[in-house]
Amino acid sequence: MTHKSEALNRRQYVRLDSVFPVGFRLFKKDANCFLSGWVQGFTSNVGKGGICLEARKINPEIARLLNDPSVALEIELLMPLGSSAIRAKAEVIWVSRGQSEDEYVIGLKYASILESQRRKIIRYAWGKKIFTPLVLSLVAILAVGLLVNSYLHLRLIRQNRQLIEQLVVSRKEVERIQSTLEKITGEKASLQENLKALEEKLNNTTEAKSRLLPESIHEAQSLVKLREANLLIAQINKERAFLKEKLSELSNTQAQAAEQLTSVEKTRLRLERANVDKMYEWIKVHQSPRTGLVMSFEGDKDFASWAFTYDQALSALAFTYFGDYARSRKIFDFYLNKAEKLRWGFLNGYYFNDGAAAEYTVHSGPNLWVGIAIAQYTRRTNDTSYLPLAEKIADFIISLQSEDQDSGIRGGPDVKWFSTEHNLDAYAFLNMLYILTGKNKYLVARDGVLEWLKKHTYDQYDVPINRGKGDSTIATDTYAWSVAALGPEKLIAIGMDPVDIMDFADKNCAVEVDYMRPEAVKVRVKGFDFAAQRHVARPAVVSSEWTSQMILSFKIMADFLSRTGQTKKALDYKQKAQDYLASLSGMIISSPSASGQGQGCLPYASEDFVDTGHGWTTPKGKSTGSLAGTAYTIFAYYNFNPLNFE
Repeated sequence: MTHKSEALNRRQYVRLDSVFPVGFRLFKKDANCFLSGWVQGFTSNVGKGGICLEARKINPEIARLLNDPSVALEIELLMPLGSSAIRAKAEVIWVSRGQSEDEYVIGLKYASILESQRRKIIRYAWGKKIFTPLVLSLVAILAVGLLVNSYLHLRLIRQNRQLIEQLVVSRKEVERIQSTLEKITGEKASLQENLKALEEKLNNTTEAKSRLLPESIHEAQSLVKLREANLLIAQINKERAFLKEKLSELSNTQAQAAEQLTSVEKTRLRLERANVDKMYEWIKVHQSPRTGLVMSFEGDKDFASWAFTYDQALSALAFTYFGDYARSRKIFDFYLNKAEKLRWGFLNGYYFNDGAAAEYTVHSGPNLWVGIAIAQYTRRTNDTSYLPLAEKIADFIISLQSEDQDSGIRGGPDVKWFSTEHNLDAYAFLNMLYILTGKNKYLVARDGVLEWLKKHTYDQYDVPINRGKGDSTIATDTYAWSVAALGPEKLIAIGMDPVDIMDFADKNCAVEVDYMRPEAVKVRVKGFDFAAQRHVARPAVVSSEWTSQMILSFKIMADFLSRTGQTKKALDYKQKAQDYLASLSGMIISSPSASGQGQGCLPYASEDFVDTGHGWTTPKGKSTGSLAGTAYTIFAYYNFNPLNFE
C-alpha cells in the first residue's frame, strides 16, 4: 500500500472540520467501468479541492484497489438538510490505515464537480464550523446576561427594601427626637414654674427685710431677723442661679435637638417622597399587559389573581394623575370591550390575567368609580373617546335612582340597601359629568342625590353621619368623603359643619396601634379605623386607605379654613394631615413578589384577616400589599382629590 504525504496535502488544500455521510464506488479510469458497489463512509475534513474520507469495514480487495493509480472514485455526498445528493468524481491522493485493521482514511482530490456544488459544500462546512462556537458564544452571552440581570434584579430589590428600612429608621429617629423635645419642654416648664415661685419668694423676703431696719427699741431682735432674711435671700439667689443655669443648659440642648430634628426630618421627607414614587412603580408593574387590569392584592393567595373594579378605577386615576394615559386607556378598553356585565352593570371583580369574571355581583359604587376615573381622564386629556362609556354608567345609575321616591342610589340592581358612600360617589360623578357635557339630566340627577343625602345621611344638624338609609353605624369613609365629594362650602350650604364632621371622625375613629412589620420590627402607628371602637368587637386597627382619605380631607379643610381666615384651625388640620401621613409611612412594606422588585406598597390594614365592621374582613397575610391602600396613600401625599376636578 502506498502513502502520499499528508503534509503535501495540507499545503495543497485548506481543511475544514465537518462530518456528513458519503457513499463511494470505484471505477477504472480508462475503461470507465465500476469495480465495486457503493461503500458507506463519512467525511472527516472538507476542502476546496477535495475531501478527507473515512471508511470502515473495507474488504481487502477494495483496499488494494484504492492504491491503484488507474482507479478513481465516484462519490455521493449526503449533506444534512440538503434537498439532493451531490455527485462528483475524485482521484485518490493518499491512503492511510485507521485505528482498526479494516478502517481507512482516504485523501481525495476532485476530478470533476460542478462549481455551484463545490461552493455549496464549502458554505455548509464553514457554516457548521462557525455555528457551534457561535451558538456557544450566544449561550455564554445569554448566561452572562441572565446572571447580570439577576444580579441587577437582586440589587434593585435590596435597594428598594433598604429605602423602606431607611424610612422606618428615620421615622423612628424623628419620633425619638420629638419625644426628647417634649421632655425638655416639660422640664423647662417645670423649672420656669420653680423659678417663678423663687422670684415671688425673693420679692416677699426682700419686702419683709425692708421693714426690719433697726429703728425700734427691739433693735437687737430686728437685727437677728435681718440676718435671717439676708441668709434666705442668699439661698434663694443661689437656687435662682442654679435654675437659670439649668434652664440655659436645657435651652442649648433643645436648640441642638431642634437642629437635629430639622436635619433628620429633611432626610425623612426625602425618603418618604422616594418611597411614594416606588409605590407608584409597584402599581405599574402589576398591570397585566394582556388585560390592562391591575392585581388588587399581592400576597393573599385567596385573592392572588383578583382585580376588583373599584381598585381598577383607583389605578386608572393614578395613571392619569401621573400622565401615563396609555395605561389608563388599557383599563378603560377592558371595560369598554371585554368586561362581562350583569344587568348592564360591571361586576365587582375580574381575574386580572384573562379578564374572566371573579364574582357575579354588581354594586353601584365600583361602577361609579369607573365613571369617576373616566371623567378625570377626559378632563385632563380632552380625549372624549371613553365619555360614552361614562354616560352609559350614568344611565345605569340614573335608572336605579328612578326606582326610589327619594332619588337615592341603591347599592346595586339586586339589593335593597342604600349606602351613603355610594350616594357620595354618585354626587361626585354626576357633578363631573354635568361639567363635562353640560347635559341637564346629570344636574337633575346630582341634585336628587343631594336631597337624598340631606334626608337620610345628614338628617340632623350635628354628627354622627349615617352609614346609609336607616343605618346609624359609623363608617369613617363617609366622613372623609363628605368633605371630598361635596366640599366644605356645599356642606355648610345644606346646614352641616365640615369642622364638626372632621373633628367627630378624629375623636371617634382615630386610633394608635402597634404594627408588627414583616421584618419583625414593631412601630407605633396613628391612623383611622374602619369604624368607631364602640361598634366593633375587636382591637383597634389602622386602615391605610381610609386613613389616607382622612389625610386628604384634612388638607382640603386646611385650604378652606385658610381661605376663610380661620388660620389657627387651618394650621391644626394641616399639622394633623402631616402627622398622620408621616405615621402611615411606618406601614410601608416591601413587595413580597419577584415582579414587585421589593418596591414599596401598603397593606390594607395594620392587622390581617380581621372584621372591618362593615361586612368584610381584611386580607390575609402580614406582607399582603393592597392596591387601594397604596393608591389612596399616593393621592393623599400629592393632595389629589379624585372626587372633584382640580
